[in-house]
Amino acid sequence: MSAITTHVLDTALGKPGAGVPVRLEFVKDREPVLVAQAVTNADGRVGEFGPEELETGQYRLVFDVATYAAATGQDCFFPEAVITFEPKGPAGSHFHIPLLLSPFAYSTYRGS
Repeated sequence: MSAITTHVLDTALGKPGAGVPVRLEFVKDREPVLVAQAVTNADGRVGEFGPEELETGQYRLVFDVATYAAATGQDCFFPEAVITFEPKGPAGSHFHIPLLLSPFAYSTYRGS
């Protein structure tokens, strides 16, 4: 199982954010290094995304909001939503990071 998973909920349309390109990056020496990339499925989820075990440090999920907005005919104030986080926990911990998305705002939280 992937140590990191995500999903996108489009709060403007009231449905999952399907077709959102997402990159997982590890921040090494203040520079992002690509770990994995995927596109959200019909349920707005990326279930297999990156390694089973994580190196200690900071990670980023970068959501390509502009591509999604264009595909759904919505306005887009934020072309990217970037969530930087530092996963901490015992080996084998799972981190689920959802994105709640609308044309002029986004938010996130640590899911389960």
